[in-house]
Amino acid sequence: MIKRVHHIGIAVRTLDEGAETWKRIGLLEEGREDVVPAKTKIAMFPVGESRVELLEPMYEGTPVAKFLDKNGPGIHHLCFEVDDVDAESERLRAAGVRLLYETPQPGAHGSRVMFLHPKDTGGVLIELNEFADHE
Repeated sequence: MIKRVHHIGIAVRTLDEGAETWKRIGLLEEGREDVVPAKTKIAMFPVGESRVELLEPMYEGTPVAKFLDKNGPGIHHLCFEVDDVDAESERLRAAGVRLLYETPQPGAHGSRVMFLHPKDTGGVLIELNEFADHE
């Protein structure tokens, strides 16, 4: 079951450059993390119960780097928090929604994630995220 919008992911060329924009409009940076399985560096900016997540590719050829090459900086994905990413993935697979992985992958802060193919979600890349501590 989808619990809430956890964050909106925004692709940026560098976290430092991207962070300046969000700090200028009044958001405070919560922290940074390298998400090695996703080949990204992230910075989080809380906004109420949600967050803005900045995504910097660790190197060329990664999914976020390819997104930036094609689209430039901007909204990359929408993330929904779920209690059980395995159950949600199976439910969606049975409903005919294409998933980007066979099984959930490691995410930031010890979470587990699954991405839904944008061709099945109205052109929006959607992340389902199960947090270890159910933040």
